[in-house]
Amino acid sequence: MANVRIIAPTIDPLTKQSVASPVKRKVAAYARVSTDTDEQYSSYEAQVRYYTAYIQGRPDWEYAGVYADEGISGTNTKKRAQFNKMIEDAMNGGISLIVTKSISRFARNTLDTITYIRKLKAAGVEVFFEKENLWTFDSKSEMVLSMLAAIAQEESRSISENVKMGIRWGFKEGKVSMPYKRFMGYDKVDGQITINEEEAKAVRLIYAWYLRDGMSICSIAKRLNEEGVPKPKGSGEWKFPHVRSILRNEKYKGDALLQKGYVESYLDHSLKKNDGVLPQYYVENSHPAIITKEEWNAVQVEMKRRGDFRSPVSPSNPFRSKLICGCCGRPYGVKVWHSNTTHRKEILQCSGKFAKGKEKCSTPNLTQAEVEERFVKAYNSCMEDRDGVIGDIEAVIAELSDTSNIDRRIASLTEELAEIKTLAEALVNDNKSKPQDQNEYSRKYGTLAERYDAKRKALDEAIASKDARLSKSEAMKAYLDEAKSAPGTILEFDATLWNVLLEKATVNKGGTITFRFRGGAEITL
Repeated sequence: MANVRIIAPTIDPLTKQSVASPVKRKVAAYARVSTDTDEQYSSYEAQVRYYTAYIQGRPDWEYAGVYADEGISGTNTKKRAQFNKMIEDAMNGGISLIVTKSISRFARNTLDTITYIRKLKAAGVEVFFEKENLWTFDSKSEMVLSMLAAIAQEESRSISENVKMGIRWGFKEGKVSMPYKRFMGYDKVDGQITINEEEAKAVRLIYAWYLRDGMSICSIAKRLNEEGVPKPKGSGEWKFPHVRSILRNEKYKGDALLQKGYVESYLDHSLKKNDGVLPQYYVENSHPAIITKEEWNAVQVEMKRRGDFRSPVSPSNPFRSKLICGCCGRPYGVKVWHSNTTHRKEILQCSGKFAKGKEKCSTPNLTQAEVEERFVKAYNSCMEDRDGVIGDIEAVIAELSDTSNIDRRIASLTEELAEIKTLAEALVNDNKSKPQDQNEYSRKYGTLAERYDAKRKALDEAIASKDARLSKSEAMKAYLDEAKSAPGTILEFDATLWNVLLEKATVNKGGTITFRFRGGAEITL
């Protein structure tokens, strides 16, 4: 009979370390706090100190560092930079044991927890959870870990729902908060929203450059960079989205629209735009304003005008967005003749004059000096009757502010929608209570649904029309202030008056220009 002799292994199959001559384990710790408040930051620092001393106090452990994420949620690991670096270092052999406070500190997503534990285990890296006293190399650990991770995930879901409910109750009560570190112009002092005057100067400049100087958003971003104005985050360059966001944000006029977005999943914390899924709350005069309501609304109207015009504003051509061809409606652009000779000349020409497939426009070319000279004459002529100009603008404001007809339509449509809804509910309940021809039921329900959708669309359009009228009315108040303070006579072209008081200038076939001022006055020269 053969003899069998057992030869004991010399390398631990899990730790990959020698059994005969144990090597110190390379131990790292992972710490995380969920928010970036001062109180939690103290907790963060305390965890780092604790784990540093804890690891260095063990003679059989070699300190491999403390990896710590602050202000990061644990439900998803994608944005946890230190966590991901720790995993990478462990996979590269720099760590053989990870110590962390609990499963909920490591990850609250069950799938992430199990995935990373298995990945680390395959590489010979163990994880120790202090609170649960759980070592992942224990043969029974994965079953226990799965259960505890699932509990931690459910705890996260519950906390998320409670936080969400608290935030939404705050919305209903009109409680306004801001991401102060990323939001330009405001600070939080003693729990109150206050204006950061240094940053507010840049915000006011952005509005003035856009409205009064007629600059484009791209030009504003470029100028901010050239003048070294720091971005809200304090570093990096200004770009189109940063300036556009400031121009569009209602908080700069002292109001706040709450619940613009919402978190759909507590696991990945992805923010979605609220397109009517949840109610929104508009809070007026919730905090100090940096920009007047009139100026803010004037900017919104101007942004829409430029957007409808579909022509980029050029810093080198202040006429591009307002000087219009009377034939085709396209803007006048700058055309250079004889660019490489001493006879170089810049002229203003309809941008569609030689467009393919279209009849050539008969409007003439103009020089900038011609347009400027005629505007000066038109302005002076218009302002001869300053009181009339002011009265016209006041009349426009009064007309736009009168929404009584739209209000009656909104009330009527709202009532009709309620009636259709009542009919639909009665139809459904009737179908539940007694047998019916389902084809006939579907036909009736479909008819009601079509009526409801049509009325709902009409109501949305009426509300949008009312909002547009009121916004334009507020914008006209800004123009009214400009008209009241504007000079009665000018001797040379003033770009600010062109941008603020002129609605458009139409070049006619005969070469004349019709200047239409805000308020309705028209002068042809």
